[in-house]
Amino acid sequence: MTILKDKDLICENLTVDQNDCLQFANVNVSDMAKKYGTPLYLFDENRIRNNVNVYKKALSKNFGDKGITLYASKAFSCKRIYEIMKEEGSFIDVVSCGEIATAKKAGFNLEHAFFHSNNKTDEDIVYAITNGVGVFVVDTKEELIAVDEIANKLGKIQNVLLRLTPGIDPHTYEAVATGKIDSKFGFSIDTGAAEEITAFAITLKNVNLLGFHCHVGSQVFDSDVYMQTADIMVGFMNLVKEKYGFTTKILDLGGGYGVRYTKDDPTIDIAANIDQVSDKLKTLFAKYDLETPCVCLEPGRSIVADAGLTVYSAGSVKEIKGYKTYLSVDGGMTDNPRYALYGSKYTVLPAKNLSQNRDMLCTIAGRCCESGDIIQENVLMPKDIKRGDYVCVLTTGAYNYSMASNYNRLPRPAVVMIKDKTPYIAIKRETFDDITRLDV
Repeated sequence: MTILKDKDLICENLTVDQNDCLQFANVNVSDMAKKYGTPLYLFDENRIRNNVNVYKKALSKNFGDKGITLYASKAFSCKRIYEIMKEEGSFIDVVSCGEIATAKKAGFNLEHAFFHSNNKTDEDIVYAITNGVGVFVVDTKEELIAVDEIANKLGKIQNVLLRLTPGIDPHTYEAVATGKIDSKFGFSIDTGAAEEITAFAITLKNVNLLGFHCHVGSQVFDSDVYMQTADIMVGFMNLVKEKYGFTTKILDLGGGYGVRYTKDDPTIDIAANIDQVSDKLKTLFAKYDLETPCVCLEPGRSIVADAGLTVYSAGSVKEIKGYKTYLSVDGGMTDNPRYALYGSKYTVLPAKNLSQNRDMLCTIAGRCCESGDIIQENVLMPKDIKRGDYVCVLTTGAYNYSMASNYNRLPRPAVVMIKDKTPYIAIKRETFDDITRLDV
């Protein structure tokens, strides 16, 4: 038996009103579900702005105008998010021409975009250069050569960073650990590949090497990983300066600070962590007598995750006596595939009667014709929950809509943003016409 306690409200934008109903961004969740239908993504615009400014203020405090925040838009990409980043003065990183096109349509200045991806096609490179993307983050020698050749044909000189792998294990999900030596991303410092590609890059005429990028993984809750990474990356900056006379103008340490999905996850003071890493960087720059470069961080999850919540309608309760109980909802792996991919943990709450006992241990199951269509196991919900009641999954702003699919030909949910208690549609709910629009 579990009764809601304050610690179950893991996000700062969650409250319980006088009617014992869940509120998100100071708006009644049930009212939003009734108005807009379910499944439904709710986003707290004020929270997004607050989160990005935590990074911006901390980096500005430590590095002035050389501290740059880039929103990692693969976490959640749509026109509105790029409009918000433009308004807040944040740079962005993009990983596809689809994200570039979306940012362009939002009026975002693409000179402030960094283009990632470990396998950019020639078409990708042409599109990005033609549209004025500011910086390419180069992942392979083949890509570097292609960027140089295509830039030459287009009469351009393209700014680039080289993505390096510092050989750090962040003790995170194996699937999202990206800084180890055997990662598919980047050039390993340990093997000498990073030095070799740097020596090659500075000889090319149509690329302008600005510096180096790394990203060690996601869901990092302390600065130890970043401190180790700083040691390695700044040491490499010193090596290439001494050996090749190359001065690093940009050092991009990537993203990865964690968010709370459950009450067991720690609360992280991101600003304090950035201060700690910044002090380490300043010490290292002084140690090696290096000019302070632009220092970039690329938060994604920690900008939008706790700014999002998903609301479902309950369907059926199926008790398999002696085994388990399923509570089925009208969404699932089509709008949140992260449990199926990573076994990701979530906090699940009813939308009403939050102070009442939750004494039914169940698995939250989706509607797809797939046995792996599970949102969360071992969830406590009220025994009297019934068809049509609303079920809320917390911290779903990152990688939920971005990874959503039309599996089983299910339309993707709407995205409703809430700003100063006022809701508005940021992304329309898909229709059956949308599902069949490309069929011939």
